[in-house]
Amino acid sequence: MLRNGETGDWIGTFEGHKGAVWSVCLDTNALRAASGSADFTAKVWNALTGDILHSFEHKHIVRACAFSEDTRLLLTGGIEKVLRIYDLNHPEAPLREVDKSPGSVRTVSWMHSDQTLLSSCTDMGGVRLWDVRSGKIVQTLETKSPVTSAEVSQDGRYITTADGATVKFWDADHFGLVKSYNMPCTVESASLEPKYGNKFIAGGEDMWVRVFDFHTGDETACNKGHHGPVHCVRFSPGGESYASGSEDGTIRIWQTGPLTDHEETKSHAANGSVGKVKVSVEEVSWKIGGFHIAEEGKTKEKE
Repeated sequence: MLRNGETGDWIGTFEGHKGAVWSVCLDTNALRAASGSADFTAKVWNALTGDILHSFEHKHIVRACAFSEDTRLLLTGGIEKVLRIYDLNHPEAPLREVDKSPGSVRTVSWMHSDQTLLSSCTDMGGVRLWDVRSGKIVQTLETKSPVTSAEVSQDGRYITTADGATVKFWDADHFGLVKSYNMPCTVESASLEPKYGNKFIAGGEDMWVRVFDFHTGDETACNKGHHGPVHCVRFSPGGESYASGSEDGTIRIWQTGPLTDHEETKSHAANGSVGKVKVSVEEVSWKIGGFHIAEEGKTKEKE
């Protein structure tokens, strides 16, 4: 389902999977979406029309998918214990398989300008970092519990992981452990604020979404509202809000708080330096021609 991240308004629904959808992502420009499903496929969609562009067959459940930074490649992983790389410019070309993962793949991500892959497993601790060229594991970040969430920060400095009741921050270049904080409950997901990196959020079994100070680990806010465990939390690219997805069947968007004039100035400077998001929300909403919101809440083609 595609929604406006600022208002929560429903834009359209991608229909085509025949099994539970385990993972979804948008490419850098929000022009394409990808999804991994229990129907043993990963699909790539036109995010402006909802059309299926590619459907890649797998031999088991696809648990995770991620676009490369340059949006040219798609990385998938799942219960097969295999990481696959698809060239979206040449979808008919043979796919690339990375060395066998030691366990069932839970999360995947790209790092270092698409030179490094990151993966974690459902049934064992640790985060594995793979060299794209050799297809071999070059480093393992050790954790006691399986890593249920792994996020590379927007500036590329940190890897944020959630494992059991711990949130850890790793140096993305030298792979050392920077900070480790014990959480009040078992958490499934954590996300670092992308602009200033001074706070992070975490959510899990106790149904609350908590905000913590990155430097001290002190809890600064606690959002109550979900009626089931929180499976995923993520900041918006600008850091002005964050979203939480729960077993209660809802996604909630929370406001970080108004920026001061000083922060606004810094924020514009930071936006200019990152330079990743090239299409605004308004542009995407305006360009969506294939989706039309019907009164009954279903998608239908524009006449």
